[in-house]
Amino acid sequence: MCELFIGADPDLWESRTRSLRIDGVATSIRIENHFWATLEEIGKRDAMTVAQLITKLWHEAMDADHDLGNFTSFLRVCCARYHALMAAGDISPDTRTPIAGHPARAILRAEATRHTAHAAALRKVN
Repeated sequence: MCELFIGADPDLWESRTRSLRIDGVATSIRIENHFWATLEEIGKRDAMTVAQLITKLWHEAMDADHDLGNFTSFLRVCCARYHALMAAGDISPDTRTPIAGHPARAILRAEATRHTAHAAALRKVN
C-alpha cells in the first residue's frame, strides 16, 4: 500500500519559496512543489497567475472573517479540497472549465452532507 506514496517522485515534496506582494506588502510563501503545481492549475482555470490566485484567496478569506494565522496551511487545504472535490465529481476534471463556473453553494452543501455521513459512520465503528 505505502509504495503508492513512497514511490512517488521526491520532487513532489521538495519545498520551494516564492515571493509575492499582497496589497503592496512583500511576503514569501514556502510550500511543497505538489501544492505549487496544484495552485498553478487552479489559477489557470480562471485565467490567473499563482500570485493573483493567492491574493484573491487572501482577500476573500479576509472578507469572510477567517483567521489565517497559518496561511500556508490554508493553501495546502485548498489544494487538497480541490483534488477531493474533483474526485467526488463536484468540480469538473476538465481544466478548461473555470472554477468560478461551478455552483459553489451547492458544492459546499454536498461536501457538508458527505462529511456528516462520514462522521456518523466513524462513530458507529468506534
